[in-house]
Amino acid sequence: MNDKLKMEASDELFKAILLLKDVEECYDFFEDICTVNEIKSLAQRFEVAKLLKEGETYTNIAKVTGASTATISRVNRAFSYGTGGYRSILERIKEN
Repeated sequence: MNDKLKMEASDELFKAILLLKDVEECYDFFEDICTVNEIKSLAQRFEVAKLLKEGETYTNIAKVTGASTATISRVNRAFSYGTGGYRSILERIKEN
């Protein structure tokens, strides 16, 4: 975890997210707290991570998601060398 990110306000935000009950509540909450473009950007990054895990090429990922190679590279760096957040949630999704 990045110490620069750790603060009480972040803790409160993450606790609030954990209280969301279903996808519809997520839409309502995130639509209030984020712009449409921020939500789309987060969703795109998550889709890129899923495709990277599946072994897709940058070219194919860019074609499928519309993500720039810079975004794909950034996600790949986090996926490969980050805290493991992408990996753990993708594995949890696979198990369900």
